[in-house]
Amino acid sequence: MTFFALLAASAVFGAMCGLMLIYSINLPQMTDLARYRPSTTTELLDVHGKVFGSFAMERRVVVPYTDFPPVLREAIISIEDKSFESNWGVNLVRAVEAAYRDLHSDQRAQGASTITMQLARNLFLSSEKTYGRKLQEIFLSMQIERRFTKQQIFALYANQIYLGRGTYGFEAGSEYYFSKHVRDLTLPEAALLAALPKGPESYSPVRYPERALKRRNLVISEMLQDGKITRAQADAAKSAPLGLHLEAPANSVAPYFVEEVRRQLEKEYGVEEVHGAGLLVYTTLDLGLQQAANNAVLDGTAAYERREGWKGNLRNVVLSGIDLESYKHPDWTQPIVKGSYVHGLVTEVAAKRVVVKLGDQQAVMKPEDWAWTQNVDGDSFLRTGDLVYVRIEGTRPDGTLLATLQQDSGAQASLMAVDNATGEVVAMVGGRDFALSQFNRATQAERQAGSSFKPYVYTTAFEAGAKPTDIIVDGPTSFPTPSGPYTPHNYEKNYLGAMTLTNAFAESRNIPALKLAYRYGIRNVIQTAHRFGVTSDIPAFLPVAIGAADITLYEQVGAYSVFPNDGIRIEPHYIRKVTQANGLPLDEKAPEINEVISVDTAREMMQLLQAVARSGTGASTNQLNHPFGGKTGTTNNYTDAWFIGFSPSVTCGTWIGFDNRQSLGEKETGARAALPIWMEFMRTAIANKPNETFASAGAPQKTLNVSVNQQADTAVHPNSRVIVPKAAAGQNVPAVGSSTKKTTAPAKFVEPQSFWVSKPPRGTK
Repeated sequence: MTFFALLAASAVFGAMCGLMLIYSINLPQMTDLARYRPSTTTELLDVHGKVFGSFAMERRVVVPYTDFPPVLREAIISIEDKSFESNWGVNLVRAVEAAYRDLHSDQRAQGASTITMQLARNLFLSSEKTYGRKLQEIFLSMQIERRFTKQQIFALYANQIYLGRGTYGFEAGSEYYFSKHVRDLTLPEAALLAALPKGPESYSPVRYPERALKRRNLVISEMLQDGKITRAQADAAKSAPLGLHLEAPANSVAPYFVEEVRRQLEKEYGVEEVHGAGLLVYTTLDLGLQQAANNAVLDGTAAYERREGWKGNLRNVVLSGIDLESYKHPDWTQPIVKGSYVHGLVTEVAAKRVVVKLGDQQAVMKPEDWAWTQNVDGDSFLRTGDLVYVRIEGTRPDGTLLATLQQDSGAQASLMAVDNATGEVVAMVGGRDFALSQFNRATQAERQAGSSFKPYVYTTAFEAGAKPTDIIVDGPTSFPTPSGPYTPHNYEKNYLGAMTLTNAFAESRNIPALKLAYRYGIRNVIQTAHRFGVTSDIPAFLPVAIGAADITLYEQVGAYSVFPNDGIRIEPHYIRKVTQANGLPLDEKAPEINEVISVDTAREMMQLLQAVARSGTGASTNQLNHPFGGKTGTTNNYTDAWFIGFSPSVTCGTWIGFDNRQSLGEKETGARAALPIWMEFMRTAIANKPNETFASAGAPQKTLNVSVNQQADTAVHPNSRVIVPKAAAGQNVPAVGSSTKKTTAPAKFVEPQSFWVSKPPRGTK
């Protein structure tokens, strides 16, 4: 009998050994876990070191064991694995129970697994429900316990576990749910996070707050039972609200800028590296200036919309067959705070009161909030189900939001600003609402430049020998073309006669610009524009001189920065440096630097550009009491309005128009529609620079620091007035007094029939 018992025991033991061999043969080696680096979030920092954006396949921020506070560790252990400190990775009784539940229920019995088993499952194993996989989980857990300390195991688990809403690990979870670091969690906050691994979606405090509250209080009860907290602490924690302070959606402050950075990084380093390697990207963005740019664009387009009057034509979701309760607008994923512009859903309408749904909040509007529309009663022009556009003005005493009615008829605007001395893009707005349109109108939209193209005409003339004080006649004229005479007109429909080139430029007169382009050659003008960084294909016909050419705002801003930079162009760029998660820098190429025009030509042009801001079409800038230069631009039929201008330190460009190129409306010129946006932004840009001035004629040439790395060593390029990074010192930066420009025609040169016309634009300004 004993023999048969021993035989049976041997058979069982052999079978178990066989199973262990079968199910452990494909398990990962512990050396793999020792080298394991989870996918982490790449973060974007502004010039002050503030994080404003991120890229991630999994939103995770890895922190060391010491960053997890005792209150969180105790909460996790109490609810997930009470014997964690003493067990060897497996509780056989609980493991068998968990395996049975896994195989015979729709839900996973996660609470029956140890922390080590959960780590093994999340890192290496599939989610299939078989006894074989459960055995693999046990074997792997035992190996992990043999190889790593409890602190190492806990840190791996706490950085890996999923906590819902796309967050992995307790640091990322703490930042998302409470907008704070994990080390700063309170008892109720720690208990809530510890409650989530059991079911991140089922117990989501965002979707199911009541479930989350019950689960959190269960964690607190378990901590009390384990002697981790006192009765008084437990009672106080249970009575506390959830206290969520959700982090603003990633990339919401400067989404268009973030997309430009993403495209550049993916091109240079690849998608996987950018989205999973935890890079630190030190960008050129200034968050303060970016917020000013956001406000300027939104306020400026809103002012334009109000000038044009109420148009109505609102989309109605009820008429579209959509239920009011289930409708969600893309805008509602963004923070709804004072000063923000949001699309909302009208849910109640009365004569003197309109209620608007904004996600899980409500705004109430009264007659004074829509007075500009010229409608007296709300129910005379609004209906339940209408999608309206509102500006958040504050909060009423009853907790509802205070909002004013605005209009979104489709008008768009863009803004871009660079630091003159470095070429760094400090702010960028590519449209009114990134949630609705990701098309970047600062970098991707080629629009007719109007009179903002004229600096290239006058620069060509000055290089050929013309002077700001030269006299030109603003009078009726015709130019010969292959298809017959071209007889242009000024925007004002009048003529001013003899005037200096400075005054002709400041007043944006069309006839003088066309005469100069005809005299010195439109092809030479186009070559000048290309030297300034305009890459768009420009046909060689005379109306180009007054703006019949499509150019991006990015090109215009980079080009205009040449003038205050004494003729030097630094390619606008977005990134200072990129480092790996371990702090080691990645290679980053320096921006392209070229001397486009001579110092003398640049300063002659500065006389004209400053005259625009002082007494010409940009004279409104005098309100800011600061030195400026720039140029307005308005196109035929008012389809595009521009202002590109600069202070001694910052060059900024603004544009406003419709994507479908419809008219902005009568008299909506660059000075009226685009310049106010520019001024609102520049008010912030110059706030801390009250004493800056432009270089005057005869003053020493400017020295520009164009290092793309804050810590980079710099070197003075031989024979150059430009300071460049040592890594870039071998670039072909021209010597002072030299130029990359091609030889232009002499002053007496006339280029007959060098242009063609077909319905030339009239009245560009």
